[in-house]
Parts: sequence; structure tokens; C-alpha cells
Amino acid sequence: MCDTFVALPSVTRDGSMIFGKNSDREAAEVQLLEYHPECRHDPSDMVDCTHISIPQVEETHAVLISRPFWMWGAEMGSNDRGVVIGNEAVFTKMPREKEGGLTGMDLLRLALERRSSARGALETITELLEKYGQGGNCGYQNKSFYYHNSFLIADSQEAWVLETAGHLWVAKKVEDYYAISNGLTIGSDFDLMHEDLIYTALEKGWIKKKADFHFANCYSDTFYTKFSACATRQSRSHEMLRTKNYALTDAFAHLRDHGDSSYRPDNHFLTNHVCAHASASPARQASQTTASFVAHLTEDNETYWATASSSPCTSIFKPIWYGNNPLPTSFAGEHLENFDEDIFWWHHEELHRQILLDFEHRNALVRREFEVLENRWLKESSEVEVKQRAELTAEAFSLERETADALIAMLETESIVTKPHFPYKRFWKKQNAKVGLKLK
Repeated sequence: MCDTFVALPSVTRDGSMIFGKNSDREAAEVQLLEYHPECRHDPSDMVDCTHISIPQVEETHAVLISRPFWMWGAEMGSNDRGVVIGNEAVFTKMPREKEGGLTGMDLLRLALERRSSARGALETITELLEKYGQGGNCGYQNKSFYYHNSFLIADSQEAWVLETAGHLWVAKKVEDYYAISNGLTIGSDFDLMHEDLIYTALEKGWIKKKADFHFANCYSDTFYTKFSACATRQSRSHEMLRTKNYALTDAFAHLRDHGDSSYRPDNHFLTNHVCAHASASPARQASQTTASFVAHLTEDNETYWATASSSPCTSIFKPIWYGNNPLPTSFAGEHLENFDEDIFWWHHEELHRQILLDFEHRNALVRREFEVLENRWLKESSEVEVKQRAELTAEAFSLERETADALIAMLETESIVTKPHFPYKRFWKKQNAKVGLKLK
């Protein structure tokens, strides 16, 4: 499960476009932060997407993406033209194709690589959807996870929400702000649609006349949509977005949100928090926030902020800009299925799982240290010269790693104040054993 939001210049403090997403996937599903430069291609080239190959285009834009390590497509990302996209799994009455087709993540990456505006990216997704359909397994260890997709697409000028059901789709231009989760949100008020959208609903008997058409009511799979607790998360996102003068720091807090009350990740059943923590509950076993991403877009500048690690409440957002070699290192490795402290995502995961042994107490200690660094990057990112941006990004990643090493060592000797409930403790013990992570 995931959450994506956008705040338009009309509601942000500095008149910027602010976009954010938490990517929620399986607890040990490494997500890679990657930069791919712009490239020209031979007319005969093919793109090997997650499950199928399709013809390549003549030229692709540079992209900064966050993707599950075993997929070609991405959960979220941007291109060097200032377009950003996040996708969500949605569950509909239309059949889910189990073989072939493009995944929602493939569609997202292809749109970023090929188009220079939010509206253009929307058109590319719908064109590819019509030509190739969407389908194939989208789960890592769960090899029977199939779903349709919704997308939030933005550039510095405008934003669109695009929701699909099989090859059908509907789109709405965003006013002020919008949030999507794991359910369809568009009703009878929309701007664009597939030509067969209403006809299909009539043919299947979901409505009696055109005037009754409401996309979400017609096409949602009620059971899976309700079980995902998406309505609770979307409502919470809208509550935060309604705050006047929405700022970049609000976006960070948004993705770290656990609700109003004190939070324990071992103490709830459904995936009803924006910052998701996996647990033994059947509804939460595949819902860990494994990466977070924020885009801050103005007419003359784009800054991207990424954790490149799981659980934003236990990590730091670090600034990234386009340019030559914008990332300090490759975040990949050869054996990503197992713990490897040399891989940035796994290195943070050791700290994250140390915190889970006594979440409230230990995370308070970690946040105190990490907030100093994050506030530093916020200040320096607004002052840094263009030629020094890559150096600042490298320093941010390096210092987070050094600080995490010190915090891991500290937590290894820290007494546990409040033990988590037994099922939760057992769940994470099994998760650690699967990947060869031994906590002291």
C-alpha cells in the first residue's frame, strides 16, 4: 500500500509545487535510488520492462527514480524536465491480467523517460495502456499480487490525477491539492476519460443510465478497497494538505505521519497510517514504507529529497539535483535479497530494526540526532551554488551513514523500556532471520 500527494502553488508557502510519496512494499524488498542519464537510441532498440519488451523511442530524458530492485519500472521519480509521478495500487471490478502487460511501475518510468510535461506524461501512460494493457505479478515474495493503478502526475505548472481499471481510465486536473491512496477517488467530476468508460459500466449493468455514472462507485472492488484502509489514509492526507502555507518541511512530516496520538507499530491491525510499518497482521505483512520521495518544484529550480531507505520516521531526507553524476554512489549490489551493510538501503535497515525493538523510546533518541542533520541540509540546500550541489548531496549521504553507525552502536547497549507485543516481535525476528541480519 502507498500514499501520494501534491500541493499546488496556490496553497504552498513559497508558491512552489510540492509532491511526495511513500512507497509501501514488503519489509525486505530493497528499493534502489537510481539516476539514468538522457540517451539516444537506435530505432530497432527494445525496452525490457518488468514482464514484456516494447519498442524504444528515439530519445529518453534523464530520470531520478526509486524502484524495487527486481523490477524495471519505478514506484516514484522525476525527469530532468521537472515532471514527477507516483503510482498507487488500486483494486477494481475489471479483470486483472496475470500474464504480460506493463506494470504500473513500468508505465510510470516510461512516461518520465519520454515526456516533458505532466499532461504529456498522462497521455503517454494512457496510450501505452491502450496498446499493451497493464498486468503481471507486482509482488516480490508474494508472486500472486496483481492490481490496477492510479497515478499522480505533476510539473511546476499543473498536476493531474489519473485512475485506471484495466485498459479503461479517467483523469482530473488538480486544484489546490490532492492525495491518492489505494482506492479510486474520482467520481462524476473529471476532465478526461477513455471513450468506452461509461459504455462499459452500462453494458455490465453497474449503472442504468449515463447520468448515474460515478467512476469510483462503478469500478471499485469494495472488499479490497475497504480492507486497504485507504480512505483513512487519504482523509488524513487531505487534513494535512488543508493547512494554509504548506511548506517543504510539512511534506516531510506528512510522509512520517502516524496520526495524532502516540504511536506504536505493534499496536494496530490495518494499514491506516501514512508512514507504514509492517507487522504480523495479515493486512500489514506487505506494507512497510521502503522508500520516500519529495519534489520541490519552482519555475526555475527543482530540488528532490529522498530517504533511499525504509521508514521515513527513522531516516533523513537528503537533497538531490540534476547534473553530472547527481548521486554520490550506486545504491545497488549483487545479492540484494540478503543483508549487506555495504549497501545503503540495508545499512539503514539495521538501524531501523534496532529501533523496532523499542520504537517509542529508541526512535526519539534517533530523531533527535537526525533532525540536526536534516535541518542542516534544508538550510544549506537553499544557499548552495549550482556547481557544489553534487558535493552537498554526497556529504548528506555520507554523514547519515556515519551517524547511523554511531546510533546502531548506541542502541546495541540501550536498555529496552517497552517490549513490543509478542506476535510483532516474532514477525520481525523471522524477517531478520530470512535476510541474515543478526541484531545484538
